[in-house]
Amino acid sequence: MNIILDTCAIIWCVSEPEKLSAEARKIVTARNTGVYVSAISCAEIACLAESGKIELQPHWRTWFDMALKENGWSVLDIDLETVQEAFSLPGAFHRDPADRFIVAAARLLRLHVLTGDRRILDYPHVQSLT
Repeated sequence: MNIILDTCAIIWCVSEPEKLSAEARKIVTARNTGVYVSAISCAEIACLAESGKIELQPHWRTWFDMALKENGWSVLDIDLETVQEAFSLPGAFHRDPADRFIVAAARLLRLHVLTGDRRILDYPHVQSLT
């Protein structure tokens, strides 16, 4: 299985793994799972840290780089195809651009989204798990 981590899932995997279900922890750590993160999640984590909504040690940039390296996660850049998909998602989807980019990448690459976000979990046009 190949998955993309929503921003909340990145934080949980690194700092609060108990917030993930046992199944999600198993999937994320399985040898045959390809784990991806969107570059937009770096921006979201930076904003959360800079605004004081989350506290990360070390600095958010180092924290993010370490999370990628230690877990072997791959970063998906935001290219034109992803932007176009993000803003032409089928059906009703909320306006948060970061979630749109993550869902768009999942749809284009046929990835499951690991998230705790009910709006993504309830969206019928992407496969997700919690």
